[in-house]
Amino acid sequence: MSFIPEKEYAQILEVLPILCVDIAVRNSKGEYLLVKRGNEPLKGEWWVPGGRVLKGETLEQAAIRKIEEEAGIKVDSVKPRGYYEDTAHTNRFASCVPLHSVSVVFSAEVDDFDGVKLDSQSLDWKRSRKLPEKFLVKSFC
Repeated sequence: MSFIPEKEYAQILEVLPILCVDIAVRNSKGEYLLVKRGNEPLKGEWWVPGGRVLKGETLEQAAIRKIEEEAGIKVDSVKPRGYYEDTAHTNRFASCVPLHSVSVVFSAEVDDFDGVKLDSQSLDWKRSRKLPEKFLVKSFC
């Protein structure tokens, strides 16, 4: 698995949607883990952990990796729930190129959010009884 240089990534964004995963992580009290995004798109907004799928990893592996990278939480399994698709006028890598992303949405269950350790992409985290309003997940069926 490797990362694409920023210049090449900007070219890709001009012609292709980006495959991502988003994960609704819920604790035993029914609360969701939300992170305050530090990067575009959705900079400054509360969102679920997630991000790009890397070549060579499965969707499930990407979801498990993103939870650990973004929140420091280890999970053994995730369950697919549907998909979320969005477009944005700005993005982290090439702000003048609109972003089109397609996310496979997973859920993960944990006992609690003890030991959350955010990476550099998030500014803060919170527990929430609701998922973000804009996070409109469509069912596969």
